Amino acid sequence: MTDDALVIFTPSGKRGRFALGTPVLTAARQLGVDLDSVCGGRGICSKCQITPGYGEFPKHGVTVDEDALTEWNAVEDRYKRIRGLPPGRRLGCQARVMGDVVIDVPPESQVHKQVIRKSATERVMVMDPATRAVYVEVEEPDMHEPTGDFERLARALAAQWQVEEIAADLSVLRRLQPVLRKGEWKATVVLHKGNHDTVTRVLDIFPGFHEGPLLGLAVDLGSTTIAAHLCDLTDGKVLASSGLMNPQIRFGEDLMSRVSYAMMNPGGDVEMTGAVREAINSLASQIAEDAKVDPALIYEMVIVCNPVMHHLFLGVDPVELGQAPFALATSGSLSLDARDLDLTNLNRSARVYVLPCIAGHVGADCAAVALSEEPNKSKDMVLIVDVGTNAEILLGNEKRVLACSSPTGPAFEGAQISSGQRAAPGAIERVEIDPVTKEPRFRVIGSDLWSDDPGFAKATKSSGITGICGSGIIEAVAEMRLAGLVDPGGLIGGPEQTGSLRCEPHGRTFGYLLHDGSAEGGPRIAVLQGDIRAIQLAKSALYAGARLLMDEMGVETVDRVTLAGAFGAHISPKHAMVLGMIPDVPLEKVTSAGNAAGTGARIALCNVAARNQIEATVHDIHKVETAIEPRFQEHFVNANAIPHAVDPFPNLRQIVQLPEVSFNPKASGEEGGRRRRRG
Repeated sequence: MTDDALVIFTPSGKRGRFALGTPVLTAARQLGVDLDSVCGGRGICSKCQITPGYGEFPKHGVTVDEDALTEWNAVEDRYKRIRGLPPGRRLGCQARVMGDVVIDVPPESQVHKQVIRKSATERVMVMDPATRAVYVEVEEPDMHEPTGDFERLARALAAQWQVEEIAADLSVLRRLQPVLRKGEWKATVVLHKGNHDTVTRVLDIFPGFHEGPLLGLAVDLGSTTIAAHLCDLTDGKVLASSGLMNPQIRFGEDLMSRVSYAMMNPGGDVEMTGAVREAINSLASQIAEDAKVDPALIYEMVIVCNPVMHHLFLGVDPVELGQAPFALATSGSLSLDARDLDLTNLNRSARVYVLPCIAGHVGADCAAVALSEEPNKSKDMVLIVDVGTNAEILLGNEKRVLACSSPTGPAFEGAQISSGQRAAPGAIERVEIDPVTKEPRFRVIGSDLWSDDPGFAKATKSSGITGICGSGIIEAVAEMRLAGLVDPGGLIGGPEQTGSLRCEPHGRTFGYLLHDGSAEGGPRIAVLQGDIRAIQLAKSALYAGARLLMDEMGVETVDRVTLAGAFGAHISPKHAMVLGMIPDVPLEKVTSAGNAAGTGARIALCNVAARNQIEATVHDIHKVETAIEPRFQEHFVNANAIPHAVDPFPNLRQIVQLPEVSFNPKASGEEGGRRRRRG
């Protein structure tokens, strides 16, 4: 047995080896992991709660045994007895490392609150919701006509609102009689009829005329983040938006890692289903609290997600999505009872609508983007890119629409990056590098000042400078290419080659120092060669997917590019194009759609006809499978260069000058390694 163990923290992705017996809190502090503690590790404050993961984690290359942490101790036992600990939780100050382990830091244990960028954009909604409230006057019971109260309610709805047939669950029936009598046979009834329902459901009933809010929840269930928008179902107004990290990250950062976890760990799919449902329950409570409303007034939820999230949310084993032909259990839309999905923090009779999936790895979130952006109604050729750990891409116009998914991984979101972190106060989000001096300046989340502005240190004192998030690493790599610090192949030059002492040796390669906070006890934040490689792999997968659709469509260029999601809202088109993430178009033709998937979910929530529309649209979208297309690999390899090995990018070269540098010794005539003997 070795004397140390590998400790991997999620969602940050930070890892390191530690001596056996090291407290988890100590390991977190040494790695710069955002794990809170105010009691000095005495087990009093409970701020350092963590969730260890057990089983096989192929993505991380580890198997976590049940004895990877020390056993439950007296301090934890006492705390659980007095104040309670959620199931599966440990105190980081008390649990000690005894073997390789994967540890999740839940949002409430993080010092810096996660900033969810998937905010709702203003959008005029055509209101025709599935859920509505109506006022009725019901006949009083009569000895001469022995009908039930529910039957007379049905007659009143038919006569006054042309609602022909109704149904109600037991919770409504239990309340029906006292409510009718309290209201003196006048009542306000909450009704629901989805686009495929033949019967109208009674979700709730109030005595007399009731003017309380009627609320719905639009949820974008991503593999990394879960974003939700609380909407008023009378006018479509967004009352509050909130989000949190998907707790499934501890089982794997990308989708295939989670499928592998389900394959290799019996009951793993059930575990992941429970985690994501608990998160959505928590999110519903949080967003209701933010809006200062009762969560029982949330009568409907519309959810969009990729196919793996779709199956895990529904409680379907995703194993078939991990192998060809990537068959879905169902691709159609679903209308379900919230209680059947263990969603208890809504109205007891709430309904859930799940948008249809397009194909094996092109999900309901892509369908929601199509509903929001309507490429099928576009006159010109539009490329829509929704980037997450799995990029979903649409290309088309009013004649034809194509779709594909491309496995970009989590690098764009700050994961797998040496100083990477999620978007939180203190994370570097914008970067500029002077091409002459090679000196950087940057902005961090939580401040509008640049690092060379007066007052920057004071403005960032509370948050500190803690790491670099996805938008920051993308801009950093692009700026390094523009400043001649990185060559087209992605190699970082040394100090002699670049003329910058910020290019420091890191093993056999170099890294570029963005910020040195060691004097104040903070981290040294650098872009390392491995970070460049992670970004290259991610952007190559994205570009190759787009090129594959262009091949299928028979076009060499597109007219415009729409960037959807948090990515699109926070990355400048120029930096995206310098990296070669998207095809070359004039910069003014690159626009942001914000959280298009979330907007699509809101449209489906507010308009029943829109559900019919998108269900018809997905049948007309042709899916291109990147996994079996022979040209995908060719496009991927060519896209490894920054911006590209073959494509000329004429529009980009009109606005920026890309330095012609090479830091590869073999490319400059020097031979590295051992000489080969000539025969």
